Amino acid sequence: MAPAAVLEHTEQPNINENFNDHRDGLALEATSDAVDEVNVLKAAMRVKNGNATKEEVDIYEKSQFDSEKDKTQFRQYEDACDRVKNFYREQHEKQTVAYNLKARNDFKSKTRAEMTIWQAMEKLNELIDESDPDTSLSQIEHLLQSAEAIRRDGKPQWFQLVGLVHDLGKLLFFYDARGQWDVVGDTFPVGCRFDESIIYPGTFENNPDSKDPIYSTKYGIYTPGCGLDNVMLSWGHDEYLYHICKDQSTLPDEALAMIRYHSFYPWHSAGGYKWMMNEKDEQMFKAVKAFNPYDLYSKSDGLPDAQELKKYYMGLINTYFPPREGETERVIRW
Repeated sequence: MAPAAVLEHTEQPNINENFNDHRDGLALEATSDAVDEVNVLKAAMRVKNGNATKEEVDIYEKSQFDSEKDKTQFRQYEDACDRVKNFYREQHEKQTVAYNLKARNDFKSKTRAEMTIWQAMEKLNELIDESDPDTSLSQIEHLLQSAEAIRRDGKPQWFQLVGLVHDLGKLLFFYDARGQWDVVGDTFPVGCRFDESIIYPGTFENNPDSKDPIYSTKYGIYTPGCGLDNVMLSWGHDEYLYHICKDQSTLPDEALAMIRYHSFYPWHSAGGYKWMMNEKDEQMFKAVKAFNPYDLYSKSDGLPDAQELKKYYMGLINTYFPPREGETERVIRW
């Protein structure tokens, strides 16, 4: 049985404060980009060396927009290595069952900011721009790049919307996160043995759960075939946005899976944790694999015009985040 949440007294966040008074959005984005670069190189190397799973090969066949891109020409692994190693060492030491229970308790109980989806995009965009006015790629541009690549490949409208919103969970960094380690990076289950499929598995040595008599066993608090809906994944922008969309949108299960699992690389790319899957997860796995290239490889595409595309995407937002009575746009609790 999982332990009770370890509660601490913390002040309620001031949801109107200037985020940049205490958070460096550029540092977060640099770490997030470095993590993405490593994942791009890992996937490309598995395909090149013939070690890719059937599903990994399939994602290159199913997505058309990236068919002529040389994935190995993204920034090299060595350039990001020190940043990524330091980041993951901290993440792997601090993502415990106790912390994850507390994070979810805080998410449900604390005062949360309220804004529309487009306002959230603009807010995240503003943060990065204010951190570095010379940044060449804004947050809105990255989200629109993903969405437009999905749209050009003729995917369903809900799929396009996932591309638009999938990184909005990064707003967590500016509200109630402890650092970068509980916002970005690859995700993994807590409450059972940390699998070798996780990047830098040796860095879990100082995580207290790695020595817990229950959490350190292969199955831990779970049972084979329990289903990922019943698994607690490490807290970050994926899990945070998943809970928001699950409660406040009409997005289908496949879309929710793309949002929740897009950073669960130990599962969808490295072959770990298959023992947790049930019948539903088999279908969700295919959905996540279909989304993955649009997240990783669209960043080198041309820059979209946000104002030109806003009307189209507002139609999708209002379809899957339907306004309530008296609203012209759905106001979301973040």
